[in-house]
Amino acid sequence: MPQFVGRKNELKTLQRFLKKNTASLLVMRGRRRIGKSRLIEEFAKPYQFYSFMGVAPTEKTTAQSQRDEFASQLGKHGLPKVSATDWNDLFWLLADKVTKGRVIILLDEISWMGSKDDNFLGKLKNAWDIHFKKNSQLILILCGSASSWIEKNILSSAGFVGRISYTLTLGELPLKDCRQFWGSNEKKISSMEKLKVLAVTGGIPRYLEEIDPRLCAEDNIKNFCFTDGALLTNEFNNIFSSIFLRDSEIYKKIVNILATGNKEFPDICAMLDAPLSGRVLEYLEELELAGFIKRDYTWHVKTGDDAKLSKYRLSDNYTCFYLKYIEKNLSKISRNSFEFKSLAALPGWDSIIALQFENLVLNNRSYIWQALNIKPENIVSENPFFQHKTTKQAGCQIDYLIQTRFGSLYACEIKFSKNAITTKVIEEMIRKIAKLKYPKGISCRAVLIHVNGVQKDVIESNYFAEIIDFSRAIDGG
Repeated sequence: MPQFVGRKNELKTLQRFLKKNTASLLVMRGRRRIGKSRLIEEFAKPYQFYSFMGVAPTEKTTAQSQRDEFASQLGKHGLPKVSATDWNDLFWLLADKVTKGRVIILLDEISWMGSKDDNFLGKLKNAWDIHFKKNSQLILILCGSASSWIEKNILSSAGFVGRISYTLTLGELPLKDCRQFWGSNEKKISSMEKLKVLAVTGGIPRYLEEIDPRLCAEDNIKNFCFTDGALLTNEFNNIFSSIFLRDSEIYKKIVNILATGNKEFPDICAMLDAPLSGRVLEYLEELELAGFIKRDYTWHVKTGDDAKLSKYRLSDNYTCFYLKYIEKNLSKISRNSFEFKSLAALPGWDSIIALQFENLVLNNRSYIWQALNIKPENIVSENPFFQHKTTKQAGCQIDYLIQTRFGSLYACEIKFSKNAITTKVIEEMIRKIAKLKYPKGISCRAVLIHVNGVQKDVIESNYFAEIIDFSRAIDGG
C-alpha cells in the first residue's frame, strides 16, 4: 500500500466522531484519485473495518450485479455468501455482524452501488434506522466521486434529513504535503522542478504517487503523460465516464471552453450554442461538485456582500494540461513517437504554466493569508475579482483580492516566470488598481506573488506591501 501522506486536519475531523456516544452516519465526497478511500482506511486502522465498493457501471451493469458484488464482498469479510435479490437481506446480514464495539463501515462509490436500484437508498435508510444505529460505537461512511448524485440523492433527500452527522468534501493536498512524494531527497530538488510536476498533477495523491524522485520533472511528466498506457495518458476519459452517470460529452465541451480562460455563464451558453437555462447551470454545478471547476464570485467592496457576477474557472490542473497537450498528441503517443526536450518547448507553455500556477496559488490561498498575517476570521471576502465596464467605472480584473474587516484591500498579482520579475509588473499593477472601484476610507495595498525571484529594482521601489515567494509554500517555509 502506498505511503499515507498529509490529511492531518481531515483525520482530526473524523476522530471527533470517535468521542460520540451515538452512532454516526458520515458522507465523504470528492474528485476521483483524491484519496477518499485511502483516508478512511487510515482512519479505520485500529478498529474493526468493513469496506464495500460498488461495481463501475457499464451498459450491462444491473441492480442484481451490484447486489451480487456486495454479497461476494460480504463473503470476504467472513459472512455467509448469499444470493440476494433484495438489499434488505444484505444489509441485515451485515448489521447482524456489527451489533457491538467500535465498528467502521465504508460503502465506497455509493452512486455505482445504488444507481441501478430505485429502492437502494430507501432500504439503506431503513437499515440505518432499524439496525446500524443501535450500535452506539458504529460509524457508517457513504463515499463517492459522483458528488452531484450524492448531493441530489442523499444530502438533499428527505429520507436522510437529520441522519447525516457530517459531510466531508476532500480537496487536493496542500503544497507542503505534496513535497513528501519526492521522498528523502526532496530537499535536494528545487522548488521550480517540483512546481513543474505539480502544475500538471495538482495536489492529487494518486498522480503524485507516479513520481520517480530519481528523474527530472521533464522525464517524470513524459513517463506518466506522454507514454502509451501510462496513467495520465487516458485518465481524462476514464474519470469522466465514471463520474457522470449520463452522457459526458456536454461536460467535456464545457471544460474545453474553460481551458481557453475563465468565463461568465452567458459566455459559456453562447459558446455551447445553448439557451441561458438551468440545464447548463446544472452541468456547471455538477462539474464544480466533482472538483473540476470553480465558480469565483466577485463582490461589492463597499458592503462586502457577494455580487451576482461570477466567472467559472477550470481549476483542475491535470484536466487543463490534458486538454492543452495530451489529447491532441494521443495518436503520436500511441505510436511512441511523441518527443519533447523540455516543457518550455511545448507550444504556448508560458501561458499555460501561468494558468496552472495560478490554480496552485488559489488552491493554497491560506498560505497567502499566513504570509500577510491575516487571520481567516478577519477576512470579509476573498477571491479572484473582476468588475465590468460601465459609464461610472472602468473594467478591471485582479488575480486575487482580499478584503479585511479593518478596511484594507490586498490586490495580489500572481506571476510565473522563468526569469526574475521586472519593474514592468509595477506598471501593470498601477493601471489595475487605478481602475478598481472602492470607497474612501478603504486602503488598497499591492501584493506580488512569484516563484522564481524578482529583480532588485522591484524590491527597492517599495511599491508592493508584500512580495511573496510561493516556492516557500512548496518547501514548507
